[in-house]
Amino acid sequence: MGTQLGERGAKLQTIMKVLGHRSAGMSMTYTSLSDPVVLADYQSVLAPGAVLAGPQAEAIRAGELTQEAVSWLSTNFYKTELELGRCLRLPQEGPCECDLYLTCSKFVTTPDYTPRLQARIRTEHQLATDAEQRGWAREVERHQRTARRLCDLLDQLGEPHTPR
Repeated sequence: MGTQLGERGAKLQTIMKVLGHRSAGMSMTYTSLSDPVVLADYQSVLAPGAVLAGPQAEAIRAGELTQEAVSWLSTNFYKTELELGRCLRLPQEGPCECDLYLTCSKFVTTPDYTPRLQARIRTEHQLATDAEQRGWAREVERHQRTARRLCDLLDQLGEPHTPR
């Protein structure tokens, strides 16, 4: 079932939930995606000419990833997926402790994430409004800053800030 879900485009988090797993590694053990599916997904994100946004996007477009990085990504690509994109941090770089899509230089996203990015902007605006009504000025600024960053990512992708 995990393989069928993966090959039909289910996100790793969905597969984990359906299979009752707590970690991506557990789900990856039981889901062996076919080479054509992995290759197509990998190429849709990292192939030359792919539409990318985020700090690492230019390095990818310019082909500046090391062979070691490409090798790691090609074998661990599904494990790098996050809510709004992917983390291209290599294992030897250690764990990332930042808010990935806001400040991490290894974060990258694609037009496939546009609906999620747009939904997250709406959520951030709702949270900012709520914080403002409660008089929480720092929370208002935090949510506004997050919404601006998400808008920047959508601008880089050439996507609208609001759903079509």
